[in-house]
Amino acid sequence: MGGGQSGGGRRGKGPAGGASGGGANPIQQFLATYEMWLGKKPILTKALTSAVGFAIGDILAQCFLGGDAAFDWARFARVASFGFVLHGTTGHVWYGKLDQLLPGTEAWKVAVKVAADQLLWAPIFTAMYFSYLGLAEGRSMDYIQAKIQNDTMAGVTASWKVWPIVHAVSFRFVPTELRILYINSIQIFYNIFLSVLGNKSA
Repeated sequence: MGGGQSGGGRRGKGPAGGASGGGANPIQQFLATYEMWLGKKPILTKALTSAVGFAIGDILAQCFLGGDAAFDWARFARVASFGFVLHGTTGHVWYGKLDQLLPGTEAWKVAVKVAADQLLWAPIFTAMYFSYLGLAEGRSMDYIQAKIQNDTMAGVTASWKVWPIVHAVSFRFVPTELRILYINSIQIFYNIFLSVLGNKSA
């Protein structure tokens, strides 16, 4: 993929090449291990990354915004499994295709990719999220349709307040293969909002 090549120089150094010798930076160690798994199983690695991000987001949402309600393990499983089944996998395809179609990090290309992400992908992603949670919960198609109609715009407008600047940084500086990791490190907090919005009644 286009953007993935930009990380080649950094990958070659690895944590062992640091000036401190045996005392490698733990962040460098983590990235080296993560990139190793990306090379072996890219889609699975990104799916697991998203599962963790969505899981943490739902834990925070339930613990801090759930009041006195007991922890809902079924809801937790639905949200985390969305990250695993759809977010990491579709993100792998979407961001890879964007970087293939517009390789490079020139300002205009970054702007076009941010616009495409927020005007095309954000509404698709939000509707996909509501549909997955509804199906996983055993909801009717009428309920899911109502949920999409009622809450997709709220999800998209919230996305517009957070993700344009995040993705401007992403498309300018982050290699394609590390984009899901970068997104999920930010999305943990955005997922608190998504978890609450996705699990409220239509």
